[in-house]
Amino acid sequence: MDILDSRKRNRFSGKVVLTASIVTLCIIYFKSSADFSSNTRFSVHEPGVTHVLVTGGAGYIGSHASLRLLKDQYRVTIVDNLSRGNMGAVRVLQKLFPEPGRLQFIYADLGDAKAVNKIFAENAFDAVMHFAAVAYVGESTAEPLRYYHNITSNTLVVLKAMASHDVKTLIYSSTCATYGEPEKMPITEETPQAPINPYGKAKKMSEDIILDYSKTSNMAVMILRYFNVIGSDPEGRLGEAPRPELRDQGRISGACFDAARGIIPGLKVRGTDYKTADGTCVRDYIDVTDLVDAHVKALARATPGKVGIYNVGTGKGSSVKQFVEACKRATGVPIRVEYLSRRPGDYAEVYSDPSKILRELKWQATYTNLEESLRTAWRWQKSHRDGYGST
Repeated sequence: MDILDSRKRNRFSGKVVLTASIVTLCIIYFKSSADFSSNTRFSVHEPGVTHVLVTGGAGYIGSHASLRLLKDQYRVTIVDNLSRGNMGAVRVLQKLFPEPGRLQFIYADLGDAKAVNKIFAENAFDAVMHFAAVAYVGESTAEPLRYYHNITSNTLVVLKAMASHDVKTLIYSSTCATYGEPEKMPITEETPQAPINPYGKAKKMSEDIILDYSKTSNMAVMILRYFNVIGSDPEGRLGEAPRPELRDQGRISGACFDAARGIIPGLKVRGTDYKTADGTCVRDYIDVTDLVDAHVKALARATPGKVGIYNVGTGKGSSVKQFVEACKRATGVPIRVEYLSRRPGDYAEVYSDPSKILRELKWQATYTNLEESLRTAWRWQKSHRDGYGST
């Protein structure tokens, strides 16, 4: 009797183990199937769905562009090596858009041609928004080779991958730095390009490569030359969070906020002897929300076989001193200002004539109150004292 019971128990235990194994395999299978289904959405073209590769999508501007694209029902793949971007920004986007097939992040360096080609081979992109680039004028004068490699060489890698995999639409993030220091203001798209620093020169080289290739292809190309970017997402989901070691190189808005928060003792203004009304540089400050809107409009109107080149700015210049006073009012902090000698590679005055983009793309800046844009960005800064690390 004991022997029979033992055999029954062994047979029962065996069935339990077998059943558990089958259930486990089914769970793994269905989970893998779900992941596979999600991944295949990125690898096939779907009617009515536009899949956009956003290079540098973890960065300040790229993450805001990704947010807008996702809100507008685009499918988005972000490629970033996180050398300047923030994984925290990507996580914010992933939480906002968790549905399968909406957003994927790929960690890769655009300087790695094999990795870039593999990304294009495994994904069905309809368009590329190319933001990824180092972008500090002062740093470019100290490290010119890095800038030519990161901007010009990497753009060539992306363009070759697009050509190899028949991706026909490119929205290129360029800069007013390609104009250098024009004799006449405001700057139009016909203003001669004569960059005076490696950052502007590297961007112009990239533009030239794109334009030359466009003459031999049916690619739809939009080149957006934009001015000084400020602000953040009005709903407070994203902001600007440069790495601490780059604070000296970063945008003046970041330096103002750091001074207001006591991270640095005060604000350093470089150059007070320029030929401007108050001696400080004059810039055209464009809100990031407006800038992203221009990119989306450019994408919607991109036409095969045609090239569009547009300035993206407000058409109005503000001096650095005016900017600092606006920042003081926006933060409510009496920021201490130290005036220093000029920074190499800077130019005295630059602001845009945005009439062409208004005429052809029906785009116009709407967030034009400097103080209000800074106030919006300041709200994000105050609630994210450690950048994305505190979310």
